[in-house]
Amino acid sequence: MSRTPQEIFRSYVHAGTLSRNADALAESFTPDGVLEAPLLPAGGAFPSRMAGREEIRRAMAAYYQRQPKDGPVPNLEKTGYVLHTTADPDVFVAEIDTVFDGAGGGEDVTVSLVQIFRVRDGKIARLRDYFAPELLG
Repeated sequence: MSRTPQEIFRSYVHAGTLSRNADALAESFTPDGVLEAPLLPAGGAFPSRMAGREEIRRAMAAYYQRQPKDGPVPNLEKTGYVLHTTADPDVFVAEIDTVFDGAGGGEDVTVSLVQIFRVRDGKIARLRDYFAPELLG
């Protein structure tokens, strides 16, 4: 069964950003899927490249364990995104503005990023996630 870009994107965001569930995130990918963050240096807090569902599972589980349990959570009412389909039916692009509520009365923080999805059989075959490295602290 084929899934729409909207379904694939929402499932990916729920598994990763919202629930930090490495198993569910890894299952969003094909067995040979690749998750890349090309703007990040190798060896940083967030892995810059993971190849294969099992490596994605292991690396993201380790990353999620290092994150503070009371860290910032996106405000879904303020956060927005636009999905763009392309001439290739297996490729879509997500433009995202994630808004985190200001902590301690501070101002909201908006993190803007672009993700390029290449899918196969309703799963992510390759995801290139473009965001600023300094956003990860």
